[in-house]
Amino acid sequence: MNMEEKAVVTTDLSGLDLLRRGKVRDMYDADEHLCIVASDRISAFDCIMQEGIPGKGKILTELSLFWFKFLADDIPNHLVTADVGEMGDKMQKHRDILKGRTMLVKKADVFPVECVVRGYLEGSGWREYSEKGKVCGVSLPSGLERAAKIPEPIFTPATKAESGHDENISFEKMCGIIGEEDARYIRDKAVSVYNKAAEYALSKGIIIADTKFEFGRIDGEICLVDEVLTPDSSRFWPESEYRTGESPPSYDKQYLRNYLESLDWDKTPPAPHLPDEIIENTLRKYKEAVDRLVV
Repeated sequence: MNMEEKAVVTTDLSGLDLLRRGKVRDMYDADEHLCIVASDRISAFDCIMQEGIPGKGKILTELSLFWFKFLADDIPNHLVTADVGEMGDKMQKHRDILKGRTMLVKKADVFPVECVVRGYLEGSGWREYSEKGKVCGVSLPSGLERAAKIPEPIFTPATKAESGHDENISFEKMCGIIGEEDARYIRDKAVSVYNKAAEYALSKGIIIADTKFEFGRIDGEICLVDEVLTPDSSRFWPESEYRTGESPPSYDKQYLRNYLESLDWDKTPPAPHLPDEIIENTLRKYKEAVDRLVV
């Protein structure tokens, strides 16, 4: 994972049907399973950058695999294997691209909500709290500063947007979308696994400020799916540099966002080209996160 490695910005796996190309992941049909390939694409402000971050997809995959194993006793997940050699004949001619950035997973009926858990006030949660004193209908104590730790982590679901921003919704609205029983189970499970992961990360010097989970049903059982607790789906802050009242430095793509905010760019495609320095520093932040957590 270095700058000499060529970024995999897109994949084209002959012999496999492409089902979906997301902001980062390419998803292929693999008969009874799905093949999920984490590219090196990076997005900010809902716009995919023209350059990739070399090896980023491998970092995301390594972290997800770590967390799936770490949380396996708490909730099942969709992982079948990350060993390309075990993924069937169709995959073998693509092994050079797939190695280290691919998961073969069970097909799931994915719930149409983003399951966000917040332990600290930042991002859209901080903005909403500043205006209303609550986040997604959850009232919080008055006088909290930006980046303050919330007394107890809160569950703040969002709708999934095909394009544009996800929209924060109340838990009651989530119940109306997927049913109260499943909503309560997912809420409680999301907060529980966040607490366990956050405690572990803190022991490694990283604060998980918030994170976004996805859940799906496989053979009648609710499971974790997609990516888990990566710098793309979470805010990771170095504990040593954490201060309230300001946006802390992070191991995620906030560094990239800050750079883009300094430009005269209206946040619509095409994205501006990224200098080598920005690419290198972004990769360094992702790499430090995985090096601290996966030991």
